[in-house]
This record gives sequence, structure tokens and C-alpha cells, in this order.
Amino acid sequence: MRQVFESDTIRFVTVDECLVGDYLAMVNDIENVARLIGLTEPVSEEKEFRWVRKKLEEKAPVYSMLEKKTGDFIGNVELMDAQEGVAELGIAITAKKQNAGLGQEAVRAVVEYAMDQLDLNRVFLKVFPDNARAIHVYEKCGFREYDRTGNDVFMEITRGG
Repeated sequence: MRQVFESDTIRFVTVDECLVGDYLAMVNDIENVARLIGLTEPVSEEKEFRWVRKKLEEKAPVYSMLEKKTGDFIGNVELMDAQEGVAELGIAITAKKQNAGLGQEAVRAVVEYAMDQLDLNRVFLKVFPDNARAIHVYEKCGFREYDRTGNDVFMEITRGG
């Protein structure tokens, strides 16, 4: 795995097959992670390996987050469908690293990287309306709600905004 960028306490590295065990533990945690990112059934090891290989092959802007001090896996963050200066942010943090301020640090860092290094002008995301903790983090990072349905809250941050 190769470091792409960093923040104060997080190293953002390319996804890697050596982290598949960590990825599976995170995405198969139904209560703390899976339900919040829209997964409804367990992910198999084979499927997760295919996902990693595909992301690496595509050179997709998806990064694993590692705590600098301990080397512990924190989660993954992705800038999906980046085109014409816009991308959708997706983030998942493993349960044992939640509620430690790492989500806010990660969101700020990836938005800064997206705008400064990838030349994006707008990053948007969608979050379930009942995920108040995530909505609060996104607002603290400068995201503003621009639409809402019964299933999703849509938020965005723009360059200079």
C-alpha cells in the first residue's frame, strides 16, 4: 500500500489486499457500519478481494485510513464517480474508531485533497436522515443540506463555499 496523503493523525493509503480482513470486519458489522452505508447482507471475502482489485485497476480515488500513531485501521473513504469537477463522498469508519474525532478529521482532509489535488469544485454526499451523528460531522466540516427525501439527506460543499 502506498501513502497518498495525510492529516494530523491519519495516513490515507491506497486500498490493499492485506487489509481485506479489516475491511470485512468493518462492512459486516451490521449495527455500527453496514446499515449506515446501505449494506443489507454480509460481504464475502471473495467479493471484497474483487472490490479491492477493481478499485486498484481503475486507480479509483478510494483510500484506506490508518492511524499514524498505532497503524490501526480506521476505515475507508472514497470519491465516487468523479467527473466534471464533482464527486460523491463515501466514508465508513470501523466501530472501534468511531466517536474519536477521526471522522471529522478524515472528511476535512479528503475534501481538501479533492479540491487541491484532484481539482474538484464540489463534493456531495447522501446520508440517512436518522444518522444524526454523521450529519452533525458533515455540517461541522462545512457541508450544507441541499435536498432531502424520505430516505436520504443530500449535502454538499463547494470550492470557496
